[in-house]
Amino acid sequence: MAIPRQLPNAITIARIPLAVLSLVLLLLGGMLGEADLTLRWIAAIIFVVGMSTDWVDGYLARRHDIVSDFGKLWDPIADKFLTGAGFIGLAILDEVWWWMVVVILIREWGITVHRLMIANEHVVAAAWMGKIKTVVQAIALSWALLPFWLLIGVQAFSIISLILMSIAVILTILSGIDYIVAQVRGARAAR
Repeated sequence: MAIPRQLPNAITIARIPLAVLSLVLLLLGGMLGEADLTLRWIAAIIFVVGMSTDWVDGYLARRHDIVSDFGKLWDPIADKFLTGAGFIGLAILDEVWWWMVVVILIREWGITVHRLMIANEHVVAAAWMGKIKTVVQAIALSWALLPFWLLIGVQAFSIISLILMSIAVILTILSGIDYIVAQVRGARAAR
């Protein structure tokens, strides 16, 4: 069964408004406090659904042989909107250290700006290490957004969150280094 050629790209772009909606609901829920966790749950579910679409759009594009330069460029950008909104929201609520968020955002948006600057020359698709980094960030953020402290207690929840966020930061740095090395090698080979 054929699907519309633009469906994977539409799914990719849909992650951007989902990021905004998730962030707004997270912050509104944070302002209301522990008494009403409904907005927190909704924000977390929107984030999880949004990150799940990352797999869906790529699968559809590859399965139906409709991979596009637009998708290669915008898929990681949409991911960065969604994860960036999650990290910023958690930092505003003082649930993640700001220095971690700053390190992640500098790497994420620095590489995104670079990708956009060279998009006229060629499109840089996400490398395997970048994909692993995105999965780990998604897991860390999903864990931190969902109010699992109600089930396991605040201390255990905080320890697991710290471990997951630390792994996400380390992989973010390593994948950034991997990207830079690959770009330098590619530039040398082009000469």
